[in-house]
Amino acid sequence: MTKEKVVIGLSGGVDSSVAAYLLKKEGYDVIGVFMINWKESTGTLTAGCTWEDDVAFAEMIAKKLDIPFHVVDLSDFYRKRVVDYMFSEYEKGRTPNPDVLCNREIKFDLFMDKAIELGASYVATGHYCKREIVDIAGKRYYRLLAGTDTNKDQSYFLCQLNQYQLSRSLFPVGHLLKPEVREIARQQGLITAERKDSQGICFVGKVDLPVFLQQKLAAKKGNVIEIEAPFMERKNLAVEPANFSKLCAPFPYKPWNGKVIGEHNGAHFYTIGQRKGLNIGGYEKPLFVLATDVVRNIIYVGEGQDHPGLFRQGLFIPTQDIHWIRPDFYMADGEQRDFFIRIRYRQPLEKGRITMRPEGAYILFYDKQRGITSGQFAAWYLEDELIGSGVIA
Repeated sequence: MTKEKVVIGLSGGVDSSVAAYLLKKEGYDVIGVFMINWKESTGTLTAGCTWEDDVAFAEMIAKKLDIPFHVVDLSDFYRKRVVDYMFSEYEKGRTPNPDVLCNREIKFDLFMDKAIELGASYVATGHYCKREIVDIAGKRYYRLLAGTDTNKDQSYFLCQLNQYQLSRSLFPVGHLLKPEVREIARQQGLITAERKDSQGICFVGKVDLPVFLQQKLAAKKGNVIEIEAPFMERKNLAVEPANFSKLCAPFPYKPWNGKVIGEHNGAHFYTIGQRKGLNIGGYEKPLFVLATDVVRNIIYVGEGQDHPGLFRQGLFIPTQDIHWIRPDFYMADGEQRDFFIRIRYRQPLEKGRITMRPEGAYILFYDKQRGITSGQFAAWYLEDELIGSGVIA
């Protein structure tokens, strides 16, 4: 009987290493492939491992497991589809999530195409999430579930995958806890057993963001304006629940709403909720970014992590930016449904209600949310299943 062929994305880390081992143990014909997606060092911090280190570890794992090993260079596509998108979004004053884009555009698109060219039935990764197959009214659907390890669950990063991509995907470590993964690696003598997890931007690593962005975006001096909490308390007037556009929109700050307290080097280098990089002292509590205005080149800040300007009742996702992992849960104009929603990785799920309108989806939370940020992804769940997602306007 011919074994099913699986291409595993070997990253040089412990998760993909153990994923490869488990696949081989289950009887798959496993091929290890390392993706080169970023070769440059501008803006990267020296503490991060280079891709040359990663490919060396990946190759050693492949030799240890006695599986074929290939290297594929997708760096040109990664620049066009992920990094250029990042630059474009920051230039508009938005904060993109390159990890979500990397999975949608690279790992489960271009890389998946390469795997299929090699005759593979599936692509496997070391993501902490699970896939299940269900039949509803005679139709097959693929469910994307949160990983068993709630501290490592990475389903959010896969929130833009579609049914076809899930049909071709395997997540061998999704049912394991991280300590269990490391223990398997130790037992099997895998060199990655104690290797630290990668951090920072997918395939780029930890970066000094302003330096990284200055490859395309010029630094330019602008004002930092403080918005005092009493101003927000006066302006946060009651709004009718049906007025979704006001409840879900960021507050439209103006320069005369506050006072100038310093300068910055470019509003597009900052994001909502950011604390570091302001370099303004003399306050009892830390300052946080409340909003950025890239047209006027202004940053609005407030004192303290509980500043009311950091909190919003809801968010809006334009129709063209809504994505349903489960198309059978599609919501039509006028429909409302409660979900558990996440607006950033590692954020606890928060209960909210999605209301569909012709222009898009309005999401109102039962409790105000801190740091809702334009350009990030909101993902909605039913229990532990990820149902859909969209880009926050």
